[in-house]
Amino acid sequence: MSQAFRLKQSIEDAVIAGEFQPGERLDEASLAERFGVSRTPIREALLQLGAEGFIDVRPRRGAIVSVPSPTRLFEMFETMAEIESACGRLAARRLTPDNDAAMEAAHRACETAARNGDSEQYYADNRNFHEAIYRASRNSFLADQAFALHKRLSAYRRIQLRARNRLLQSLQEHAGILEAIRAGDEQLAATRLHDHVLVQGERFSDMVLGLSPGGQSPAESRRQTAK
Repeated sequence: MSQAFRLKQSIEDAVIAGEFQPGERLDEASLAERFGVSRTPIREALLQLGAEGFIDVRPRRGAIVSVPSPTRLFEMFETMAEIESACGRLAARRLTPDNDAAMEAAHRACETAARNGDSEQYYADNRNFHEAIYRASRNSFLADQAFALHKRLSAYRRIQLRARNRLLQSLQEHAGILEAIRAGDEQLAATRLHDHVLVQGERFSDMVLGLSPGGQSPAESRRQTAK
């Protein structure tokens, strides 16, 4: 893992923890002093964050913190769940041996990371697992949309894996998704992927962003409204 990538993750953690406020400028010199590094890897980290849409990089203002509200963030996870659901449905219909092998390899890597309790490595392998499903859909336009939103949500998907017992739960969900895709069960694959992604948004909003002023998380508020 490169120094810039480690710094990128550290800045993500600090932003999500509220150490930087929305609209605040991320000053390269201050960050370099904070992390005890030169400005070059800081600049690289900020460029990576900007490319993922995690921060705004504006002319003459530099890098600006951009944090979606809890409700907005849950809406993004909700959209991600729908997109991944479609990928799973198509993957179950169109699975090839090569795509199957790619999903299997990523799943096995996730098993090793989960067994070691390594959430950072698990996230990297988890990303490979999901991206293998996107490719297995054999719909390049849909896969592009999935890649883009996954990248936008990457920091939040990574952080929620630190929740208690989440690694093992996620691994079990992966096994169920893989089973459904291999069985060619389009609806089951879609449902399992949808639920797998949506619970990430719920766990994240509850764990990191806390409850909304009404005492409910965005997910709970939506469930109450639907009743």
